[in-house]
Formats: sequence, structure tokens, C-alpha cells
Amino acid sequence: MATEGGGKEMNEIKTQFTTREGLYKLLPHSEYSRPNRVPFNSQGSNPVRVSFVNLNDQSGNGDRLCFNVGRELYFYIYKGVRKAADLSKPIDKRIYKGTQPTCHDFNHLTATAESVSLLVGFSAGQVQLIDPIKKETSKLFNEERLIDKSRVTCVKWVPGSESLFLVAHSSGNMYLYNVEHTCGTTAPHYQLLKQGESFAVHTCKSKSTRNPLLKWTVGEGALNEFAFSPDGKFLACVSQDGFLRVFNFDSVELHGTMKSYFGGLLCVCWSPDGKYIVTGGEDDLVTVWSFLDCRVIARGHGHKFWVSVVAFDPCTTSVEDSDPVEFSGSDEDFQDLLHFGRDRANSTQSRLSKRNSTDSRPVSVTYRFGSVGQDTQLCLWDLTEDILFPHQPLSRARTHTNVMNATSPPAGSNGNSVTTPGNSVPPPLPRSNSLPHSAVSNAGSKSSVMDGAIASGVSKFATLSLHDRKERHHEKDHKRNHSMGHISSKSSDKLNLVTKTKTDPAKTLGTPLCPRMEDVPLLEPLICKKIAHERLTVLIFLEDCIVTACQEGFICTWGRPGKVVSFNP
Repeated sequence: MATEGGGKEMNEIKTQFTTREGLYKLLPHSEYSRPNRVPFNSQGSNPVRVSFVNLNDQSGNGDRLCFNVGRELYFYIYKGVRKAADLSKPIDKRIYKGTQPTCHDFNHLTATAESVSLLVGFSAGQVQLIDPIKKETSKLFNEERLIDKSRVTCVKWVPGSESLFLVAHSSGNMYLYNVEHTCGTTAPHYQLLKQGESFAVHTCKSKSTRNPLLKWTVGEGALNEFAFSPDGKFLACVSQDGFLRVFNFDSVELHGTMKSYFGGLLCVCWSPDGKYIVTGGEDDLVTVWSFLDCRVIARGHGHKFWVSVVAFDPCTTSVEDSDPVEFSGSDEDFQDLLHFGRDRANSTQSRLSKRNSTDSRPVSVTYRFGSVGQDTQLCLWDLTEDILFPHQPLSRARTHTNVMNATSPPAGSNGNSVTTPGNSVPPPLPRSNSLPHSAVSNAGSKSSVMDGAIASGVSKFATLSLHDRKERHHEKDHKRNHSMGHISSKSSDKLNLVTKTKTDPAKTLGTPLCPRMEDVPLLEPLICKKIAHERLTVLIFLEDCIVTACQEGFICTWGRPGKVVSFNP
């Protein structure tokens, strides 16, 4: 990375930054890349992605790292802040021909020191199940591309399942698979299971059970990323049409939606307690959306170009639970809330830390999240109680952002571990950005009817009634190569593959779907640092470090304050 006296451009790259917790420092000897350390030509290549798994072995060094660079896939022991990286000894290395890896995900539930299940999605549409410890390839899904021919954009194991996984494609479709089932030798036929505004779900029509179990069609254009809520009950999807859509995964109900300021949404993540969702995308903004209220509560502007990854930091998120009305339960309850998409599922020590309140409010809450973008910048953000609980009116803040909706429990709640204020708050604001028939559905009134249809792969789907297809409310495309200063509601982009739709973008601006900039608080980043030469594609918060990666194929470790161990390379 950067060295002193390396020229003006080199000196622009930051190797450390300071926040209230202390100094974060880049550990150059902990950098992972191709063994020959030669950057590849990133033009036209799929984004570099990183996946972690902890094998819980007795050595104390159970972390494993997987990353893709161009046509190659690597699997290493991850030594983090403890020891220097040894690039000469990958556990497994694979080079693919005719296609490139685009994304991957470990099954944390089944991982052991002897075996681990890794799903890999590819640019041509296939999904491979491999074991990089045993160096085995067990199955290839969508091998003949009969299910979907478009690029795989996101693949994840369904939380709590050893066999189910979900795959998103640039076609705008998602598919639910079971690793135990085959895909069939002919193109699947589907029958409608459920539909709502801008989405439809189909089952695979077949005499014998086969993949895919379900086909989701969501929005218009590519489905760029999805993320499961911490409790696994809800699914947040972001699409090239600029919409965030949050579904109840089991009942296939649309919980709520949000629209970007302009352009597509590229990334999404949940807060550790499931109460908030953050998105980023082509409007150069990070947007904070309340799950309880189904509304935008803040935006953050610090990036100069598209935001490619957003992630919460559970280790720096702070909650003082002196007031039992806001959070009840033990430290173990908080532990249960910490397993979310971008953190390691078995990181047992990353708990919501307590700190003394610095003001007179009974509850002190700070959520920390980060973002990286194609502008090569890392931004860190704090979401504090003056935004979450605006008791004192703010000049540009909407009030009542923490009202309790009695019919929609928080996604992160497991029975009684999280409660929200109920007596002293005003009634909820109208939720006009959600579907009337599904936004406030009461899951307790539904009965499971999926015993026969897809019982072998999917459990507890609620009663599924068909609703009349409503007129889709989408927006015309925007230019995808401009920043905040050049917003145009009438521009279009011929390169954008999103189908042009009927609604004028100006009709959503200023509504709960997409508040105007002056209608919600505007966050400023705590830090905003240029940390790479190429666009950033990875941001993962671990217990003792932050991991970033750029399109050059360098995976960097940033030691947290007080966590850096001196070692010789």
C-alpha cells in the first residue's frame, strides 16, 4: 500500500484513521491477494468478494477466508491481527474457464474443522457447492442454465438451514434451492403461488420434487443484493429499479418499500437488532430505513460516487440499557441479536457494548455502520438517539420515527428480548408506502398450507391468497454516471437494462417512499478516507479488525484500537 515519499498519488492513500475509540491501523503484512501479488486487470471483471467462516476448532485459529479474483477462487487460513499472512499456502485454489465467480457464502451451521460447505455463484448463472477443505466439488446447480442464464448477483444460505439456499440473478429473479434435490434436465415450469405489487412468487410445477423450489420475481431490472434479518424471518432486497423491498420470507408478504433518491440500489444490510436497514447505491447516498415504521429516518452523504457495500459494526454499536422499556433481557439476549449477514455467524464475543450516557435521556443508543464505494473511500457513520428518538424537534428531522407498530414485531426480536416504547409515544404515522393488504398482516392469524406443495424444501409458508395484480409503480431510469449535483428526473440511460415504466419519478419524490433531502436528517460521516486505488467492493466488521477489499484483488486488515499484535512478517 502507501509508503512515505511515494509520490502525491501514493500519499493520498490513508493507512490509518482515528475515531472516538482510538486508532485504526492498516496491517500491511496481513494483506491477502493472489500469491504472486500481481494485481489483475480489473476492467470488465466481477467484483472481488470475501467470505469468512469460523471452524470452531481447538487451535484458536479457526478463521477461514475465501475470496474471488477474476477467474480464480482462493481459500486461506485467516490470521488477522495475530500473524502475518502466508500467501504461499492457500488451502484451496480454483481457476475457472468460461465463467467467473461473482459471490459466495459459507454454511456456518455445518462447518467443522474437517468439512465446510461453500456456495459459489458465477457470471454465467450456475451455482456450485464445494468443500475447500476436502477439496471436493459435490454439486452444480443450474448447470445447463435452464433455470436462469443471467449472472448470479448474490447467494446465501437460508439462516438456520443445512440445505436451503437463495440465489439472486441480474434477471431480477431469485430462486430457492435445496442441496438435496436435483435441477432436472428440462426447463422448469412454474405455477403462481403469490403475487403483490411489483413481485410474484411461483412454485416449480413437477411430478417429483426438483429445484428450484420457488422462483421470486422482484421489481424491474437486476436484483443486486439481498440480506436476511438477524432472526432470519425477513428478507430485504435491493434492485436496479431503485427500490428496497422487505418481505416476510416465510409468508411471502411484502412488509414495506423504499425508493432511492435516484438510480439503482446496490447494497443492503440490517442493524444487529433488526430494527433498521441501511442501503447504498447510485445516488451516492446511504439511506437509513426504519423496519418498525417503514420509513426513511436519515440519509448520509459522504461518498463522491456509487456506494457498493454497507455494513453495521456490532462491536462499536452501543446501548445503555438503564431504561428497561427500551431493551429488556440479559447480555445473552443481546448476544442473540448479533448474528447478521456481514458478520461471522459464530463470532461469540462481539456483543453490544455498554457505555455511560452523555446526556439526560434515559436511553443512549449509537449504531455504527460503515460504507465503501467506487470512489475508493471508506466512510464510518454513527446513528445516534437524536436521529432515532427526536424528542426535541430538529430543523430538518421528522418526528415520531420510533413509534411502535403493534402488528409488526421487530425483525430481530426473539419473543421478549427486544421491546419498544408503547405508552409514551404518539400513534404511528400512515404507512402509505406499503401494500394495504400485506403491510400490517398479522402472522398469528395465518395457517400453514404448504404441507403438500413444497413441503420437502420449505416449511411454514402461511396461507397464500392471490391478489389482483396492481399497476406497477416504478420510475423512469436516471443517468447512472452522475453525482448529487446533477440530479435530473427526466434523464434516461440507454445502457441501463431496467425496463422503462409508467410512473414519473417526480411523483415519488417527496412521498414516504422517497422523502426530499430536506425532509429527513442528513448524516455526516465520522471519517471519510481514501484507502485504495481501485473501487472498493468489501467491508466486513470482525471482532478485532475491519476487513476491506478493492478491485485490484487486495484484501486488507485494519486492526481495531488496542487489538493490534506486533509480529514479524
